[in-house]
Amino acid sequence: MNTEVNLAGITLKNPVMTGSGTFGSGMEYGEFVDLNCLGAVVTKGVANVPWPGNPTPRVAEVYGGMLNAIGLQNPGIDVFMERDIPFLKQYDTKIIVNVCGKSVEDYLEVVDKLGEEPAVAMLEINVSCPNVKEGAIAFGQKADALYNITSQIKKHAKQPIIMKLSPNVTDITEMARAAEAAGADALSLINTITGMKIDIHRRKFALANKTGGMSGPAIKPIAVRMVYQTAQAVKIPIIGMGGIADAEDAIEFLLAGATAVSVGAMNFVNPYATVEVIKGIEDYMSKYNVEKLTDLIGAVRE
Repeated sequence: MNTEVNLAGITLKNPVMTGSGTFGSGMEYGEFVDLNCLGAVVTKGVANVPWPGNPTPRVAEVYGGMLNAIGLQNPGIDVFMERDIPFLKQYDTKIIVNVCGKSVEDYLEVVDKLGEEPAVAMLEINVSCPNVKEGAIAFGQKADALYNITSQIKKHAKQPIIMKLSPNVTDITEMARAAEAAGADALSLINTITGMKIDIHRRKFALANKTGGMSGPAIKPIAVRMVYQTAQAVKIPIIGMGGIADAEDAIEFLLAGATAVSVGAMNFVNPYATVEVIKGIEDYMSKYNVEKLTDLIGAVRE
């Protein structure tokens, strides 16, 4: 059977990758997972300068998942290129770097530096970051802001760009079309859903940030719906994510129209989740005599 997929001209040996922010830059999971098995490693978000992240507590467990308000803590692009990329280069997997910033200029600085590194196959642009120049509204929550940042990055990027869409919008297809029109090579969705938890005994917010991003199995039905809607609205490939715990979940996303999938929060629960999903997809293909994984993409029947 053939599990290869083509993502904007980049061939992945299988459709399974890691959700940004849940797998470090691969090093942290190296003793659990053979990175050579993965279709791609998507790194934690990287900014132009080190970010300290939000005050603690930054993580809270909730029914069916977790809330996080890490605040994209990262060491900055210079440390990342010196430490993490050489580590990932040792493996036969595609490297996708997630990029974050507080202004368009921040993003472009990182994109330009990564353009000098041929080992990086693609860039995933986190547009859920607050735009400090536009009243802290996330880049991905207004279609015109998303179009602007996508078109600016596309002018600079040497690698194909994936725009990671926020579900915290009225119409996900409007955002998807804006990114496609601006030149995005692919889309990934969904990012986390904004949520809140209150400790009733202490009468305090569970997170210092008050709100956090909800991830985990509870958001999967929402994510599958948004991937399906987006697949009907755009022609560029989609990476589906949001609550994938096993191969059955991943196959749902593929049938809904995703070309590839990312395993995120489940890495915290089960560090072997990614390789188990890969094996489960192969078992499904064998059971149903599917020769090419691409035959599953968007194959849900009306």
